[in-house]
Amino acid sequence: MPSALPLADPAPLDGALPATAAAGSSDRNLGMYLHVPFCRVRCGYCDFNTYTASEVRGVKQSDYADEAIAEVRFARRTLDAAGIAPRPISTVFFGGGTPTLLPAADLVSMLDAVRDDFGLLPGAEVTTEANPDSVDAEYLAQLARAGFTRVSFGMQSAVPHVLATLERTHDPARVPLVVRAAREAGLQVSLDLIYGTPGESLENWRTSLAAAVAEEPDHISAYSLIVEVGTKMARQIARGQVTEPDEDLQADMYELADAMLAEAGYGWYEVSNWARGDRVSRHNLAYWQGHDWWGVGPGAHSHVGGVRWWNVKHPAAYADRMHAGVSPAVGRETLDDDTREVERVLLGTRVRGGLAIDTLAAPARAAVAGLIADGLVDGSAAVHGTLDLTLRGRLLADAVVRRLLDY
Repeated sequence: MPSALPLADPAPLDGALPATAAAGSSDRNLGMYLHVPFCRVRCGYCDFNTYTASEVRGVKQSDYADEAIAEVRFARRTLDAAGIAPRPISTVFFGGGTPTLLPAADLVSMLDAVRDDFGLLPGAEVTTEANPDSVDAEYLAQLARAGFTRVSFGMQSAVPHVLATLERTHDPARVPLVVRAAREAGLQVSLDLIYGTPGESLENWRTSLAAAVAEEPDHISAYSLIVEVGTKMARQIARGQVTEPDEDLQADMYELADAMLAEAGYGWYEVSNWARGDRVSRHNLAYWQGHDWWGVGPGAHSHVGGVRWWNVKHPAAYADRMHAGVSPAVGRETLDDDTREVERVLLGTRVRGGLAIDTLAAPARAAVAGLIADGLVDGSAAVHGTLDLTLRGRLLADAVVRRLLDY
């Protein structure tokens, strides 16, 4: 969740949604994202809305669960008032920050609030992010007993000097321990990796991939490092203290990841995500497929029926609004049909099988043949009606989207 919030219309204090948000709501899933904005250490590359203890004066981490629960209840009232079809929650995702800096009991109480106010679909996916050094076996067992189904560990790398550049504090040796503990608790496991860190070689990346695969997780995410303006790493690069990520090397790293993960039995289902069998992240798929979600917490974003809004950023401002019983949203926009179509194509292109060719505008359908000829789109999948990127197409996904929308 980037720390910079977009400029748009002010959001009403009562959170009221326009009548258009209810249209077709019964045909869309509803997810819940709960943002926990606290970190023990702020990593130099991070642009998310997170805070260390020294940055959150005036609020207590121990109060946060109650504040988030207040927004869950506010969400229920707001959706009901808008006439939006009541739906049990299909996926819940605790992100951050480091959600597992809070006691397990706090995460459980937040999940219980979602269950009490909305209900959970049978088989609902419930995920939390975690740092390898922020949980132990009992913590994970508590989550599993409460209904969590999945944990996503921020492994990032298995190479100490890469972790040091990223300012990640965990010992790589912790990863196998927490993966084992999660499995013993009955949780699915995802490992998150970052590639292209300054000073990271292709062989370093191979080492990290091999270490991740050796743990046999259900799911692996691999994201290229993007240096965001305003971060500590951006300042280090500007001063010449570290080198800028090499895009050609990052492309080689992506190709290596795809080859090694495929050999280990993982199939790509989104440009940066691979899974074994059906163990995809259903919560993230809901974002890419344009379903509804309510984002709880400071800086969290929500989307319901073409209306998108975002909350105040700082935990103190968020707490003040929740104590006052008003909406924490600070800005919002209602997407017009053209914008919604652009986003549908942009997001759907990234997902394997995520875009049916016959749903594209005529000029976009006409462009598909050229994309196949250029080796960017899979011809066999296109014959069966879906626009699937080839490996080359995934490396050039933005160019594919531009060609589909250039009319």
